[in-house]
Amino acid sequence: MAFGLIIIGDEILSGKRADKHFSRSVEQLAARGLQLGWAHYVGDDPALITATLARTLGTEDIVFSFGGIGATPDDHTRQCAAAALAVPLVLHPEAKLKIEERIADTAREAGIAPNYDAADNLHRLKMGEFPKGAQIIPNPYNKIPGFSVLNAGGIGAHHFVPGFPVMAGPMVEWVLDTHYAHLFHRNAWIEQAVMVYGSMESTLTPLMEAVEAEFGMIKVFSLPSVGDAGNRRHIELGVKGDPQQVPVAFARLTAGLDALGVGYVPQS
Repeated sequence: MAFGLIIIGDEILSGKRADKHFSRSVEQLAARGLQLGWAHYVGDDPALITATLARTLGTEDIVFSFGGIGATPDDHTRQCAAAALAVPLVLHPEAKLKIEERIADTAREAGIAPNYDAADNLHRLKMGEFPKGAQIIPNPYNKIPGFSVLNAGGIGAHHFVPGFPVMAGPMVEWVLDTHYAHLFHRNAWIEQAVMVYGSMESTLTPLMEAVEAEFGMIKVFSLPSVGDAGNRRHIELGVKGDPQQVPVAFARLTAGLDALGVGYVPQS
């Protein structure tokens, strides 16, 4: 089981809007002792969205999908989720009530009585049409809910939220805190690293492989940089993983660097 993201929208892929979901989701997961396993970006292509969801719904992963759940012609996510699950779209009764609450709020702000039978308000109800069997995700910003569905095998789930970060962020937090609190901080991990100067990754690779082979509950990471005006070319080299193994593995790594005569500076 892994946490995954699907970020949908032509505006992201064209650069008209900068994606804010990825970085915020990483922060939200990390604050709860969780890590992101993967992320996909998909344009507003119904066939591609359906194929992507059909594949990810066949896993045991916990997936957050951002965008495309409105009721305009370029919103396809609700329909694609239903197609991928081979179930019909149905108007969710709780979603209907929440949307009607929003209609009433908007009318009250305008100083008029709500007309639930007006064409535009009837169209708004389409935003409450979710795959049969879905559960709603509350939206504290404007009450228009998102929805959750179980994966095809019944293990893992997909959670669909709007593309607006101001709405999506609180909704993702609600899902995590409501459904996955039992997973928080279950797998403690730490990392330690040094900045290596005057060496190449190819030179360090045998040492990295030896450390990983010796310590099964850690990973060695290597992040090279070409440098800039404030810092010369370097490699951030370290180990991350099990809190008991990391200090020992890190000592083994730095001893290996000493044996190679490589210069390095510990990272705080």
